[in-house]
Amino acid sequence: MGTQESRQSQDANDQGRGTGRRALLGAAVLGAGGAVLGLPAAARADEATPDAKAAGHSGGGYRSLPVPTIIAHRGASGYRPEHTLGSYQLALDMGAHVIEQDLVPTKDGHLVCRHENDITGTTDVAAHPEFAGRKTTKVVDGVTYTGWFTEDFTLAELKTLRAKERIPGNRQENTLYDGRWEIPSFEEVLRWAEKEGRKRGRRVWLHVETKHPTYFRKLGLGLEEPLAKLLRKYDRHRKNSPVFLQSFEPSSIQRLNRLVDSPLVVLLSGAATRPWDFVEAGDPRTVADLVKPAGLAWIASFANGVGPTLDLIIPRDSGGNLTTPTTLVADAHAEGLILHPYTLRNENTFLPANFRKGTDANAYGDSFGALKVYFDTGIDGIFTDNPDTGLLAHADFVGD
Repeated sequence: MGTQESRQSQDANDQGRGTGRRALLGAAVLGAGGAVLGLPAAARADEATPDAKAAGHSGGGYRSLPVPTIIAHRGASGYRPEHTLGSYQLALDMGAHVIEQDLVPTKDGHLVCRHENDITGTTDVAAHPEFAGRKTTKVVDGVTYTGWFTEDFTLAELKTLRAKERIPGNRQENTLYDGRWEIPSFEEVLRWAEKEGRKRGRRVWLHVETKHPTYFRKLGLGLEEPLAKLLRKYDRHRKNSPVFLQSFEPSSIQRLNRLVDSPLVVLLSGAATRPWDFVEAGDPRTVADLVKPAGLAWIASFANGVGPTLDLIIPRDSGGNLTTPTTLVADAHAEGLILHPYTLRNENTFLPANFRKGTDANAYGDSFGALKVYFDTGIDGIFTDNPDTGLLAHADFVGD
């Protein structure tokens, strides 16, 4: 999730107001340590409230998820290196309603969880002399990168690497966990989700993105077919399955629409940008065209929702302050589409200027204030690096 932002390094009511709020507060206060230690308040945060219990586990599908849905962006990436089993586990223990994975392929056709195929900044690959010769320069979706790429490694080779924090300048504390976890394959995540679901008595919701699908298809490493195969193997291919499939390339979602019946989401970057498959196909439409009623009607013909950047919901002025909401929420809802915008992070550097506190770019700002403003627009959910913060904001908003 969040190709544009990451390139810029930015990336119940239990009888009133009692038990549910206390459990969520427990998760927030105990945070990372409480979840890892297995302390009761943190571990049960996702099981304490009826709206969390109802998160699609009775076969009701995505419409049964709590609203606004709190989606753990790359796991609990505000506290652990992203796209690791540690990050996913912490997000689940905190109570996140849905947990996100980004998928890229290996040389031998396996799907692994990385935000990008360039693993230079998210693994210790540079410290492995045996892979020094794999360093190369590639053009991915029109942008040149130099580093190491998943498509040049087998799964077995990637398993010799260890994950590390992507933005250590912003999240120095996360570097404590550098080297602790491997790169997970998507099948490992599916097995983990099934195991955790059995423990909790409900299936774990996932939000799965195909990364650079046109680029990989040209390499003979199409993402959609192996993804569909795994979804069928783990019974996540039905319309009420606890999974969303998402992509910045509408053609990838159209392809998945022909392969499975799982809920589908088209991701939308900046208004002036064009999906890369549009660039390759000579389609002149921009995201600004896709968020108009006609564009949303087209998306609704093959998808269930959109995942816009937050700036498409409420633009920022030249000073970085939020301005007036657009009509995107109402227009998308008129077409029957849900909206899961991205990404709310706690650090000042990522927040709108009018919700920052102090002068330290890496200190936490007023995330609760920002979340309320976004929730007030009527969005159906939000991606956040800090699921505990999102859950408390959700509880405030719904009056738990």
